[in-house]
Amino acid sequence: MTNTAKPRLFDTHCHLDFEPFQPDVRWHWQQACDASVSRLLIPSVGISNWGAVQELTTIAPQQLYYALGFHPYFLNTDCPEMSCSERMAFLEERLAISDENCVAIGECGLDAIVDVSPALQEAILIAQLSIAQHAGLPIILHSRKTQSRLLQLIKRHKFTRGGVLHAFSGSEQQAQAFIQLGFKIGIGGVITYPRAAKTRRTVARLPLESLVLETDAPDMPLCGLQGQANHPKYLPLVLQTLAQLKTCDVTDIAAHLWLNSHQVFGIDAD
Repeated sequence: MTNTAKPRLFDTHCHLDFEPFQPDVRWHWQQACDASVSRLLIPSVGISNWGAVQELTTIAPQQLYYALGFHPYFLNTDCPEMSCSERMAFLEERLAISDENCVAIGECGLDAIVDVSPALQEAILIAQLSIAQHAGLPIILHSRKTQSRLLQLIKRHKFTRGGVLHAFSGSEQQAQAFIQLGFKIGIGGVITYPRAAKTRRTVARLPLESLVLETDAPDMPLCGLQGQANHPKYLPLVLQTLAQLKTCDVTDIAAHLWLNSHQVFGIDAD
């Protein structure tokens, strides 16, 4: 008998608190559920939205999860008067009162494009690596043209909790280096673009057990959907493209990705 059940999908990176999903987040979440997205993780960007991402998970406590951290892009605008140590004290205090739906630190990392001091970015990242290590939490990494430096810092500071390298678009060698450090590789809409030939070839060669799906919605629109806000309901299109690149059955690959996503965040996959 053929299994006709729709695969369960986990969007491991979706900014459900951002403006395009307001004011009716419940309606957007239902759209995602109707598209087989059964679980979703909402990363934060800084102190300014920690409360919002936690509050959103109360909509569906066993389906929606969140992460707390400092995104490099927002360091000049999110409590800029605070020192690195003050920010980290706030993060530790928030973690101490967080609930079980907080499953990671992030989104954090390095960005060579944004106009934020590299020294500040690195100090904030290193401090978050330390907090995640002691809290026993994985970390969600943002990287733009900084993957080599990220690898250096993770190794130097002996971070061993793993996590997800978000929005992957690097080389196979770089991906394998993160995988060896316990990271999953976040695969999103970039693979739906035929012009992203290098990334598509790399993803096709990476081990399936090291991949997770993400949308980064409302950002990173898929091919053919440019000019409109991205949405977690489009995650099946990423899955379909990944299955094509890896010449795998969609249902089979979805089952692996479901388990991978739960493993990296320490969540029961049911």
